[in-house]
Amino acid sequence: MLKSRKKTTFILFFVPIFFLLFSSHEARNPQAAKPTVYFISIEETVEKGLAAFIDRSITEAEKQGAEKIVLELNTPGGAVDAAITIAKRLNETNIETIAYVNKQAISAGAYIALNTDQIYFHPSGTMGSAAIIDLEGNAADKKAASFWKAEMINAAESHQLNPIYAEAMVDEDVDLPQYGAGKGELLTLTAKQALEVGYAKAIVSDRHDLIQKLGLANAAIVESTISFAEKVARFLTHPVVIPILLSIGSIGLVLELYTPGFGIPGLMGLTSLLLFFYGHHVAGFAGLEAIILFVAGILLIIAEFFIPGGMAGLIGTISIIISLFVASGNVMQMAVSLIVALFVTIFVVIIMTKVLGKRMKFFRKIILNDATTTEKGYVSNRSRSELIGKKGVALTALRPSGTAMIDDERIDVVTEGEYIAKGQKIKVVKTEGMRIVVRELNE
Repeated sequence: MLKSRKKTTFILFFVPIFFLLFSSHEARNPQAAKPTVYFISIEETVEKGLAAFIDRSITEAEKQGAEKIVLELNTPGGAVDAAITIAKRLNETNIETIAYVNKQAISAGAYIALNTDQIYFHPSGTMGSAAIIDLEGNAADKKAASFWKAEMINAAESHQLNPIYAEAMVDEDVDLPQYGAGKGELLTLTAKQALEVGYAKAIVSDRHDLIQKLGLANAAIVESTISFAEKVARFLTHPVVIPILLSIGSIGLVLELYTPGFGIPGLMGLTSLLLFFYGHHVAGFAGLEAIILFVAGILLIIAEFFIPGGMAGLIGTISIIISLFVASGNVMQMAVSLIVALFVTIFVVIIMTKVLGKRMKFFRKIILNDATTTEKGYVSNRSRSELIGKKGVALTALRPSGTAMIDDERIDVVTEGEYIAKGQKIKVVKTEGMRIVVRELNE
């Protein structure tokens, strides 16, 4: 009887739950759900913060089982390392990726587009002009240019596109006059030209038209939005902002040396450096090791105030510099940024010292500034100023130095340069410490 009741209870309790779970599973079946298309906007400069945003967006799309990922491109380009990071992430995902060039995919933007599975163009879209340049706007060295050219060609070939056009985007020696890129000019494809050479799958007027062309008219559209922290990180990791942050940081800390205590300049300097690390941490470049190195460097420099020798300060400075390179992820960019910050700081120090006449308060604590002058009561030896005006007799010939008897005291004396014979009367005219100057007395 008891066993029968247990069976009945088991059936009444677990069968409905099993039915609900099964029904719930059927409702979540991807085959029954609407397909999802993830839209990720790439606007303005390509930098490390953008790479972090795209990585997060693709991860979310993968978790939601998105059908396709669309990168809507409207960028003039940006940092090569950030573009390579984005391309690597695009090639890792199993979801089909689409580049929608609306309105431009220039330089690093063209490279990102070439690393997607298909490229669609807005009628006014352009793509190309991808020569690599440095932070000062000059053409990069041959080594960097060769690397970037190989990356562009490889991206085109890996997606079954004619690599000659990708090469013409970075090498002005490639001659394609029919597309407005003769020798000495870089290739920039219009929408019609991209369609002609096979770089564009189709030309679409807007997102709706693109979805239609993809055969996903009933798909759910998900817009990946950038968070506030990612917006801040994008700004703080901009190639132009980095040297500004480092310059403000170093200037603030140097100006703090001119003021007593810890005030606004020091706070400004530390805030700038913290913003640098925050931006690179959100962007995924500054890990815990970089922050530990930075903090350790600061502590060692503080310890230098109490430990003689200078070794702690030197190690602390090296630790801070290494932490900046570790956080950056781009050695060349960080080197240039540090050089800019160094020159700006030196200029400020010159202005403070030479123009404004300021002196660092900090060094007053470790440099001896007091002088042992006579005015302050310091004497290096006994002064015989009481002998001035006294008369005596030369006990020896003075040539010009010798010995004289003055007030029954034998004293070493010196003349003003003339010769005084033995036995002549002399007079003390001045004393300079222990040096007693005499003159022959003519009566």
